[in-house]
Amino acid sequence: MRRLPMLLLPLVFSACADSDWQASSGRILDAIQTQQGSGQLSQSDILSGLREALAQGTTTAINQLGTTDGFWKDGEVRIPLPAALAKYESTARQFGYGPKLDEFQLTLNRAAEQAVPQVASIFGNAVGKMTVADARSILQGSDDAATQYFRRTAGTELYSKINPIVKSATAKVGVTQQYKQLVGSLGSILQMGGITATDLDDYVTNRTLDGLFLKIADEEQRIRENPAARTTDILRRVFGSG
Repeated sequence: MRRLPMLLLPLVFSACADSDWQASSGRILDAIQTQQGSGQLSQSDILSGLREALAQGTTTAINQLGTTDGFWKDGEVRIPLPAALAKYESTARQFGYGPKLDEFQLTLNRAAEQAVPQVASIFGNAVGKMTVADARSILQGSDDAATQYFRRTAGTELYSKINPIVKSATAKVGVTQQYKQLVGSLGSILQMGGITATDLDDYVTNRTLDGLFLKIADEEQRIRENPAARTTDILRRVFGSG
């Protein structure tokens, strides 16, 4: 694969330093448009530019979620109470258990926030393995085509990476013990069944992935809707219609 032309490299590196994918990706694609118009870019060059744009998108999502309150204060991705507990949440709060419920839910979200920063390299590998055919599929696909690409190529590896981090985080803050104590104290009122540590870890892991992919999809849609995304049409013409 040929390297990006030297004229494009400063724009790419400058864009990667930005924290906003919409702006940085727009600059990358604007550069691609200019270079394509002058006939200096091959399909490999354009693939490299798209890789840079998608890498920036995942970085933005990771930076948003992988910090204190990244999940907890974002209503779109905040991890709710497990269904077995949420079913009786209203009743439990009426009996004064609101603070305990809030504390327990917070620990679940804190575990997710600790896990997210550890997966950047997995997304990087997925972007690096992207082929011209993958790029064409993404450019011509739905608004979340890139997100689906990541789910398909990295979903299993992401789960394997996140799950043990979640286990460690929940163990340190005693999430399972908290749950058992909470259920025990409410049991006579709510008559709830138990849940294992594995169930909790799996629950938090999957919710973490859901939140991460949601944010990546948001970033993807933003770049597609950006006026600068008119350059996407040029990329599609370069890669062909099929």
